[in-house]
Amino acid sequence: MRIIAGSRKGRKLVDWEQAGIRPMRDFVRSALFSILNDFVPESSFLDLCCGTGSVGLEALSRGAASCMFVDLSPDSCAIARRNLEKLDFLTEGRVVQGEAVAVIGELGRRAKRFDLVFIGPPYYGELVPAMLSALADGRVLVDDFVVVAEIHQKESAAETYGVLERVDARRYGDNQLLFYRRVTDG
Repeated sequence: MRIIAGSRKGRKLVDWEQAGIRPMRDFVRSALFSILNDFVPESSFLDLCCGTGSVGLEALSRGAASCMFVDLSPDSCAIARRNLEKLDFLTEGRVVQGEAVAVIGELGRRAKRFDLVFIGPPYYGELVPAMLSALADGRVLVDDFVVVAEIHQKESAAETYGVLERVDARRYGDNQLLFYRRVTDG
């Protein structure tokens, strides 16, 4: 697996296969960042259930100012840290081991805010609705945020969660990407 574009284009990520992680496939990551292209530069990025960190690392390579990587798995956190080191993003990236909903709550209490949030948990765990609900009060989101959730095509998530309103959904094989923005008054 490699970084697709940006300052670290073509750089390989550390081996992840022994950890049993399901990283986002390159063609899906490429499609995602084609859609997010205008939002990434200078953004603050939150990668929930980061796995290898490939999505957040791609964001950093494409000009995000910072990325926080969150995962419950110690193996995933170790791989994300090694990837940050390998790609020389230790200053821009931070890895937090913990349950994503609890971390979102703590970030809200500490007034941390993000432009872009990516949610990529294991499939079939009903984790996406829980994380979208945790983000629903908007405390960790800037005014002009984008939240993207990756789910299996057979899973679903609601159209709205508090301040989050689904504005787009794209399917790539078995993957579905759901895009949320701030609820509009109209």
